[in-house]
Amino acid sequence: MQSLLTGAGVSLLFTLFLTPLFIRLFHRLGWGQFIRDDGPVSHHSKRGTATMGGVVFILAAVVGYFVGHLNDLRAITISGLLVLLLMVGLGIVGFVDDYLKTRNQRSLGLGGWAKIAGQLIVATGFALLVLQFPKTAVGAGGKQYTTTPATTNISIVRDQWFDGSVLSFTAIFGATIGVIVFVVWIWLIVASTSNGVNVTDGLDGLATGASIFAIGSYVIIGFWQFNQSCFEPSLDAANVALCYDVRDPLDLATVAACVTGALIGFLWWNTSPAQIFMGDTGSLALGGALAALAVLSRTELLVVLIGGLFVIEPGSVILQRAYFKATKGKRIFLMSPVHHHFELKGWAEITVVVRFWIIAGLLVALGVGLFYLEWLTRRG
Repeated sequence: MQSLLTGAGVSLLFTLFLTPLFIRLFHRLGWGQFIRDDGPVSHHSKRGTATMGGVVFILAAVVGYFVGHLNDLRAITISGLLVLLLMVGLGIVGFVDDYLKTRNQRSLGLGGWAKIAGQLIVATGFALLVLQFPKTAVGAGGKQYTTTPATTNISIVRDQWFDGSVLSFTAIFGATIGVIVFVVWIWLIVASTSNGVNVTDGLDGLATGASIFAIGSYVIIGFWQFNQSCFEPSLDAANVALCYDVRDPLDLATVAACVTGALIGFLWWNTSPAQIFMGDTGSLALGGALAALAVLSRTELLVVLIGGLFVIEPGSVILQRAYFKATKGKRIFLMSPVHHHFELKGWAEITVVVRFWIIAGLLVALGVGLFYLEWLTRRG
């Protein structure tokens, strides 16, 4: 618990007080935002705003995580490191994209397929690593438990579905093909979350605030799983059958707290009118952190609710394009993603952002509520 609070505090202070230094540095380096001419006219004034701000909160989260563990380095776990690995790896892909944009002063950095390839390479490494590093210990009810950071099961709130059944790729397709299908499953999750945050990051503070809700929810989920962990020998006998077979739940809560703390401090400077944007560096990294937390906490499908705004935003783009092609030129929205639709309807930018935060918060509350309801249902 001390690591969680210390890490979150250090991460928050890092971004809150050091972001202005990075803003000045980025301006000196010429890392200013390029604004497309076909976007909303109100956005043209944002041209030149410091970008690649994801560098700041990625550094803050990593520093906070390791400082939080200084009192006990043995508490650093492979699960926590894997979250950081996916976050940093996708952040590097985003950084390359941002750098090419600023250097060439255009809206296109990496080509679409090059960016996807970078995401899939990082996701593949993550997918293969999460099936390694087994942990074995005598835990709840005096039983011996063994688990890896993730399994090849498809999970909603744990490896078992609500009726107690298990849907496993290796059970369906066999060991070798099952692992390959699992890697593809991780590709889908990582690409969906990272690109979802990327599409959402179109208004000052929108993606930052929504990510605070989504990633912050894993502080609650991780801490609850820790209190009900199968690896806890002193778990109440009445709850042994309800325990969570998650390898390192407290450290997942800790890294989630570090990322959340970093985002809160960053939001101080990213809120309207933003003095710095997170760029693809930040949006891809946040999507990676969200995907890793979902996979390692066995809540892959629940992330559809917890990251609900990151589903709605790209969904509006897909719907707009499909409708445009099907009707040969007609549109559902004035502009997509949907946040631009409401801007063109006359809503002030800050109004759109706050209302979308409310939607994101409600979806997170629904997701966390479903997570807890599953436990209550099993107990009842």
